[in-house]
Amino acid sequence: MLRSNGPGPSYSRPKDQKKTGRPVQFEITEQTRASLEVWLRILRATGSRYLFPSRLHARPHLSTRQYSRLVHRWVDGIGLKSIFYGTHSMRRTKVTQIYRKTGNLRAVQLLLGHTKLESTVRYLGIEVDDALHIAEQIEL
Repeated sequence: MLRSNGPGPSYSRPKDQKKTGRPVQFEITEQTRASLEVWLRILRATGSRYLFPSRLHARPHLSTRQYSRLVHRWVDGIGLKSIFYGTHSMRRTKVTQIYRKTGNLRAVQLLLGHTKLESTVRYLGIEVDDALHIAEQIEL
């Protein structure tokens, strides 16, 4: 669970990837940053240690199930069919778009925190031959 540590939000700060324990870089938009700053001021006033506290007093933070319900409500709220969207598909969407626009498989691998290129290929659902062909065209 994400926690609020310190006086303000950390931007572009590495977060440990749950499976590997390795740091993964992440970015947030200016609009998200502004919203987080307002939210953190509210949280500090309540004394909560979590960015997403639970409404239930018995639990300190939002559960994955509660988060999933929120995502489905948000998707429904903007007129899309929530059956096609979930918490994980939103994570996959950004890196898929980066891959489609740039063909840079290594960048996607780094953003996802994958140690093996094969894991990134599987995650994106692309064929190994296609991925290797694109990777060979990118000079680092």
